[in-house]
Parts: sequence; C-alpha cells; structure tokens
Amino acid sequence: MSVVQWPHRLLALDDWAALPEDPAHRAEVVEGVLVVSPRPLFFHQRAVNRLTYWLDEQTSSEYSAMGETEMVVATVPLTVRVPDVLVTSALVADENPARVSAEEDVRLVIEVLSEGTVRTDRVTKFSEYAEVGIEHYWIVDLEDPASMTTYRLIDGEYENFGEHTGKVSLDFDGTPLMLDLDALTTRHAQRP
Repeated sequence: MSVVQWPHRLLALDDWAALPEDPAHRAEVVEGVLVVSPRPLFFHQRAVNRLTYWLDEQTSSEYSAMGETEMVVATVPLTVRVPDVLVTSALVADENPARVSAEEDVRLVIEVLSEGTVRTDRVTKFSEYAEVGIEHYWIVDLEDPASMTTYRLIDGEYENFGEHTGKVSLDFDGTPLMLDLDALTTRHAQRP
C-alpha cells in the first residue's frame, strides 16, 4: 500500500492533478480542501449512466453529455466538482479535456442525490453553480417514486422550473428531451 504525501497548504490545480486515482472513492476539492466520499451505490451509477446516455442522444449535435467529469468551479481557492452529469459544447468535448470550466463550458449539471450528499447538492452546489452562471441545474432523487426538480438561472438565481415524476418532457436549448424517471434504476432502460 502506498502512502500519499499531502501538501501542507490548500490544494492548487497542479496538486489536484497529481493525486492518484482511487476507484474506491470519489474526490472533489472545495476551497482548496480535499473532500473524499465512498463511490455511489449501483442504482446511483445506473441512473447516472442512463441520464448521460439519454441526454447525449437527445440534445442537439452542438452539445455533449458527460458523466462524472471534473469541473473547475474556481481556481483560487481551488474548487473542483465532479457532477454526476454535465452538458457542455461538443467542441469542448471533442478536445478530450481532463476537466472543464464551469463558468465557460457547462450549460447543464445534474446531481443524483445519495446518502451523504443531499445537503451538498441542495445547498452548497446550488449556490456554487449559480455563482458561476450554469444555466440549468437539475436534481434527481431516486427515492420511490424517482423524481427530478429542474432549476433555471434567472438574474443570477435559480428558479424552480418544475418537479417531475414518471415520463418527463423537457426543453433544453430549444430541443425537446424525453426522460423516463421510473426507468432510471430498473433493469431495462426506457423504450421509445
């Protein structure tokens, strides 16, 4: 077992990039402080995979959906979030970056609630994402029945644009999206 040498200061982007990958844990940096949590459970991962796929297939060719992608929210002090799903421009995705800029590159973030992240997703990330101007923020709750609350940034603050269950029809940048929230954790995904 190797021992990680931690810097005796707040983490900078170079420190973050140099950290070893750890498949058993999920890590983010909040104002220079490393935050580590266990990997999400199976249903959470299935929901993230399904949402990423559905969005990538249904958004216009200008956009690309990515799951668990590093997103720099602030550089000083460093805040790097790893949202469950984000939508960025296809041009950015085609560059195959190690991480994206929340302020410049991200149009939509989806967080799937899990034990230990509810307050972070509903409060902390809610304000962080609004501050950097991410236009759409959607929060998915897998508790039966699965639901999703959609927020849109209006005059610097998120406004609730709907609470949804079952089959949902949403608009993203003029493109209709069809999501079956009941199929997020089932063995078979939604069918046309």
